[in-house]
Amino acid sequence: MVQLKDITIIESGTSQFRINEAQGEDAPIRFFYGQAELEADLTSLASSIDPKQIRTNDEVSTLKDGDLVFSLISGKSTIVKPWHEGYVFTQNYVRIVPAPLIDSCFLAYLLNENEEIKRQLAIGQQGSITLKYTVKQLSSLQIPNLPPIKRQKIIGDLYFRQLKLAALEKRLADSETKLVLQRLKEACD
Repeated sequence: MVQLKDITIIESGTSQFRINEAQGEDAPIRFFYGQAELEADLTSLASSIDPKQIRTNDEVSTLKDGDLVFSLISGKSTIVKPWHEGYVFTQNYVRIVPAPLIDSCFLAYLLNENEEIKRQLAIGQQGSITLKYTVKQLSSLQIPNLPPIKRQKIIGDLYFRQLKLAALEKRLADSETKLVLQRLKEACD
């Protein structure tokens, strides 16, 4: 087994408290990458929540389509979708750049679903009330032996397709429930 830091580059996000808000309208508007965006990227379904934004001229860490992101708050990882390109990621998120021997989607699958990795993350959580993962803890994760890259790509692709399918099925079930409840309400009136 190897540690995550041996097969990736881990980049911390910009400290949100160090970003200076600009007053003029000539400063670009930046959107923050948050938990809603991460969940949307996991399911490949757009979020209905408006992202936080700021006007700033500061240099900030931004995401690109295809980046692997890990939330130090939730312990989940995903691949950034095109609609979140250019979003600012704060100190609560890290970008993980895998070496060529590991597929990004497969690594997201491992970080989210592997029982041994979940155990390692649970052991080292920080905080008494609000639990948070650390970059050091993430870096020192022991990664199991990797299958060939071709198999990694298949597993990673199937993983994200399954998450999208499950989200679509849930959305459909929720819509059907709302429809039936609305019809029941109308029948009572």
